[in-house]
Amino acid sequence: MGSRKHISAEKRKEAQKTFYVARLRNVPTSPRKMRLMADLVRGMDVEKALPVLQHMPNEAAGRLYKLVRSAISNWEVKNEGAKVEDNHLFIKLLSVDGGRMLKRVQPAPQGRAHRVRKRSNHVTLVLDNRLEQKNEVNHTENSDN
Repeated sequence: MGSRKHISAEKRKEAQKTFYVARLRNVPTSPRKMRLMADLVRGMDVEKALPVLQHMPNEAAGRLYKLVRSAISNWEVKNEGAKVEDNHLFIKLLSVDGGRMLKRVQPAPQGRAHRVRKRSNHVTLVLDNRLEQKNEVNHTENSDN
């Protein structure tokens, strides 16, 4: 590997250490239904998002609830001894992408057939810390002066 590639790979590894990511793949729900729940909690604090998702009747909300819990546990692994309540975690990025599609055939009248597309999706969730963002903003403002 060339030195430029090595340096950029090291930078990416360092940046990944500050991200707290959880992914959910091949969820057998349509992306449209999952996006409704994702739009509801995107940008919200984790402490507020968990009760909202927990009390929603949708199946997609239950899956997102587990995903947020998984991201929190990933954060706890990287930050041993720190409390979630003290760090003001929020959902920085929550993207829902289309997954694989199962294609089936439904019989229709007069010898025809309709296609049934059973959709699935991939969900990516990134947590961030509001305190670290404020510190970085303050640090850059102080260095500019």
